[in-house]
Amino acid sequence: MGVRPLGACFDGPGIVSEARTGKRFPLELPIKIHKDDSSSDSKGITGNLSAAGVYIRADAALEMGSPVEFEITLPPEVTGGKENVTIQCKGRVVRTDEAGNEGRGVACVIDSYEFVRNS
Repeated sequence: MGVRPLGACFDGPGIVSEARTGKRFPLELPIKIHKDDSSSDSKGITGNLSAAGVYIRADAALEMGSPVEFEITLPPEVTGGKENVTIQCKGRVVRTDEAGNEGRGVACVIDSYEFVRNS
């Protein structure tokens, strides 16, 4: 048996499929990460985004399997609206990558989200 790509599932003899669901969009958007054990938030940038998950580049020390809450800001160019749209998300860390020039890479599954209205 050969090496399978990260995130791939084995579907039978010689058949490999992608474990991710939904289309991923390569969007670099500002993200604010809330950590339970810290009084301060961390900032980062999304690497890609889908309805089911997000890849984040940030200096936040997030552990594999840990719960995470974060806010993603969508600018008008993305939404077609007139103002930024903020999405509050709750999820879990499913993968961490070594720190690079732009911070540590963290893949998160999004378990729930809600849109925040600006007042």
